[in-house]
Amino acid sequence: MPAFFATCPKGMEYLLRDELRALGADDAREALAGVHFGGDIALAYRACLWSRLASRILLALAEFDAADADALYAGAQSIDWAEHLDVAGTFAVDAVGGGSALRHSQYVALRVKDAIVDQFRERCGERPNVDVAQPSIRVNVHLHKGRAGIALDLAGTPLHRRGWRQGTGEAPLKENLAAAILLRSDWPRIAREGGALVDPMCGSATLLVEGALMAADVAPGLRRDYFGFLGWRGHDASMWQALRDEADARAQAGLRALQPVFFGFDSDPRVLAEAKRNAQEAGVEGFVHLSRQSAEHLQRPEGTAGGLVVCNPPYGERLGERQALAPLYRALGDRLREGFSGWQAGVIVADDELGHALGLRAHKRYTLYNGALECRLLTFDLAAAATPVPRVEKPMSEGAHAVANRITKTLRHQRKRLDREGISCWRAYDADIPEYAAAIDVYTAIATDGEQPTNGESFPQTWLHVQEYAPPRDIPEDVARNRLRDLLRGASEAFGVPRERVAVKTRYKAKGGSKYGRFAQRGEFLVVEEGGLKFRVNLFDYLDTGLFLDHRPARAQVHALARGKRFLNLFCYTGAASVHAAAGGAASTTSVDLSATYLEWAARNFTLNGFSGPRHELVQADALNWLRHARGQYDLVFVDPPTFSNSKRADDFDVQRDHAQLLRLCGERLAPDGVILFSNNLRRFHLEESLQETFEVRTTTPQSIPFDFERNPRIHVSYELRRRSGSLSKI
Repeated sequence: MPAFFATCPKGMEYLLRDELRALGADDAREALAGVHFGGDIALAYRACLWSRLASRILLALAEFDAADADALYAGAQSIDWAEHLDVAGTFAVDAVGGGSALRHSQYVALRVKDAIVDQFRERCGERPNVDVAQPSIRVNVHLHKGRAGIALDLAGTPLHRRGWRQGTGEAPLKENLAAAILLRSDWPRIAREGGALVDPMCGSATLLVEGALMAADVAPGLRRDYFGFLGWRGHDASMWQALRDEADARAQAGLRALQPVFFGFDSDPRVLAEAKRNAQEAGVEGFVHLSRQSAEHLQRPEGTAGGLVVCNPPYGERLGERQALAPLYRALGDRLREGFSGWQAGVIVADDELGHALGLRAHKRYTLYNGALECRLLTFDLAAAATPVPRVEKPMSEGAHAVANRITKTLRHQRKRLDREGISCWRAYDADIPEYAAAIDVYTAIATDGEQPTNGESFPQTWLHVQEYAPPRDIPEDVARNRLRDLLRGASEAFGVPRERVAVKTRYKAKGGSKYGRFAQRGEFLVVEEGGLKFRVNLFDYLDTGLFLDHRPARAQVHALARGKRFLNLFCYTGAASVHAAAGGAASTTSVDLSATYLEWAARNFTLNGFSGPRHELVQADALNWLRHARGQYDLVFVDPPTFSNSKRADDFDVQRDHAQLLRLCGERLAPDGVILFSNNLRRFHLEESLQETFEVRTTTPQSIPFDFERNPRIHVSYELRRRSGSLSKI
C-alpha cells in the first residue's frame, strides 16, 4: 500500500490528522509539521482535493542512507524514474534539511536532478527538461541525520493556493491557516446551526471566503487547475475526473443552500476592493457583505441572532508598535463584550500582552504559526464574558527594577547639568547593564508638528526612543525578547512615561545577520528644542529620528563659527546643522542631500525657526557629483556622510573608501582660511594619511563626544581640516 505524508504548518498536525481520518485515512498519525498515512491513490487524490489544512501531499518513493553526495546520487538513481516521468516531460526537485556533508539544500536538489537526468540520458539518449513553475512531476527530497527520503509532490504547488485569491492586504493569512482558525473556533458547528460569521478587520477576506466555502461544502482544491500528479505517468485520469465531478455536485448543492450571513469590515477602502474581488473569484460574492468601518465601531449585524466573530488583527512587528496597538485591542474587546453576548469569538494574537488587552477571559488557547511567527489563537464564549476581566498591571521583574534604578541614578547625576545647559534631548542609557543591551534617548517635545496641540494635551512631554543592540548569537530569541520587555518597563517607570510615548526599534534575525524590523508609517512629528532652536523629529517612522544627538557639540560649533560665513552642509540630512549656521549669522547656507524627503524636512526646520529666502539654498543632488560641478567657495564646510550608501540614483558610497576623494573635492570649494568639519560613524575609520599633504588635520573626536555619550566614545570620529598654504595644486 502506498505511503503518504501530508505536510502542514506547525500547530495544525492534530487538526490535519482528524481531517485525513474523515477522508478515509484510518491509520493517519501525526508527526512534526505533518501527518503520515497510507492508502490507495484515490485517497491521495481526495486529500489533494479536500484538505483545507495540508500544504502538500507526498507519495514516498524511496528512503536510504545518504552520508555524502555520492550516496545521495546512487540512492536517487536506484529509483526507476521512467515509471513516473516521460522523457518528453518536465520535472523539478525541491530539497529540505541537510547533514554534515550535505549542508546546502540547493546542492542536494542539484545532485538528485543530476541522477534523474543521467538515468534518462543513459537509457534513452535524451533527457527531460526542468520546469520549476508547473512541472510534469515535482520531486521532494528530505534529508535528516544521514537518511534521505525521496517522494513525489502530488500537490505540485502548495495546497493553500486555492485559485481564488486576487489581492491581499498588508498581512494576509494563508488559506490553510485561516481554515485552522475557523476549525479551532468551532465554525463548522456554528454554520450548521445557522450562525453568522463576522470579521471586523477582514483585510482581503481570507477568513470570510474560507468560512463561506467551508459552510457550502466546496472542496478547497476545486478551483485549482494544476496539481503535481496531472503529468505523472501513474496518474488515473478517470478516477480523478470522477472525484472532481462528485465535488462539483456537492459544491453546487451547498452554494444553493448557503445563506448570506458573512460580514466583513475594514477601514481601508483599497483592501475592501481586494476583498470583493477575492469573493467574486471564489464564487461567494453574493453571500458576503463588505463595509468600510473601523473595529472600534463594530456592531452586531442586523438580523443575526448568533454566530462567530473571528479576526486576525495587526500584530505589531516591533514591541513599540504592539504597545501602540493596545487601545485597538481594548476597543475590540469592549465591542465584543457589549454587542455580541451569546456569540463565539476567535482572535489570533502574536503577543500575550495584546491578548490581555482584549479584557476577555479566553475559553481556549491554541498555538499556531503564521509563517515563522508563533501566534496564539484565543477563543471566547461571549456569553461568559459579560464581566470584563480586570486589566492588572504585572509587577515589575527584577530586571526591570534594575534598569529603572540605573536610569533613576543617571537622572539624579545629570539633572543639574541638563538644566544648566538647557539640554532637553539626550542619551539616558547605553547598555549600562550589559544584559539589557539598548540605547535610550530622551526627547522632550514642546509641541506636535510645529503647532500647539488642540486636543488638550499639555506640553512639554517626555518621549523615549529605544534602539536595541543585536544580542549575542548564543542568547535565545525568547530571552532577548523578555530582556527588551523588561528594559522598556523599567525605562517607562523611571521616566513616568506611558507606553504610547516609547518608540522602539527592535532587531530580528534574517539572512545576512541582524536587521531592524520594518518601521511604522504614523506620520507623527514632534517639535523639540536645541540651543534655543526648534526641530521636527519623528521617533517611529525611520531608523533615525531627524536629529543626531551625538552631534550636539558639532552643531554648537557650527553655530559659533558661522557668523558672516558662507556655509556648506553636505549629506545635510534634515538640515539641523544648517539651521544652527543660519542662527549663528551665516551669510548664506547651502544644504545638499539626495533625499527629497530629508530636504523637505530641512525646509520645515528652516521655516520653524523663521529662516527663509534665497540665502538658504536646498539642493537635491548626490554630494560627490555636486562637488565635481560646483563653482562657489565656502568658508565653513560641514561633512557628515553615511557609513555606506547604495542609492539607485547615485554611485555606491563607502566612507572608508571614498572619504579622501570627498575631502579633496571639498578642498577645491574651500575659501582661503576656510575650515572643513568632517565626521562619520564608522567605528574602525582611519583617515587616509595622504590627506596630510593637502590639509592641516586636527583630530577633534574627544571634544565632540557629548557627556551623555561618554559610555560610547566611538559613536563617531571627527576632524578639522584646513588647506595648507600652496596646496591647491595638490588637490
